[in-house]
Amino acid sequence: MNVKEKTHWVLADVDAIQGSFDTVLQNPPFGVQRRGADRRFLEKSLALGHRIYSLHKSGKTNQDFIKKLRRRGTRFIPVPPSPFLKRFIEKHGGRINAVYAMLMTVPHMFEFHWKRKHEFTVDLYIIERVAE
Repeated sequence: MNVKEKTHWVLADVDAIQGSFDTVLQNPPFGVQRRGADRRFLEKSLALGHRIYSLHKSGKTNQDFIKKLRRRGTRFIPVPPSPFLKRFIEKHGGRINAVYAMLMTVPHMFEFHWKRKHEFTVDLYIIERVAE
C-alpha cells in the first residue's frame, strides 16, 4: 500500500506521545480491570489524531448476539454507540462516524484469564476529530 515510510508504530506510555497524526489505531484497556482506563487513550487520540479507530468493550455480550456475529460472513455488525462514549468523545472534540460490533477471541495470556480462550464482542469506533 506504499505506506511504510508514512507509518510509525509507537510503543510508549500514552502520556509520552506527542505530535500530530493522520490516523490513530488503538486497543485501549477496556476498563474491565480498572474502570475508566480507556478514557486517557481517547483523550490523547482526540488531541493528536484526525481519524481514530478505537476498540472498546461492547455492550452486546450475550450469547445470542455472539451467535449472530458467527453466522454473518463479515463477522461485524453496525451498532449504535454507547451513550457514555458518545458524550465523552463529543466533549473532547470528536464525532463518531460509525460503530461496528465484532467478534474477538483471545488465548489465555494473563494471570487473570481463567479460560483457555475467551470469545467476546468488541465495538470498533471510527472517530473523527472535528474541533481544533
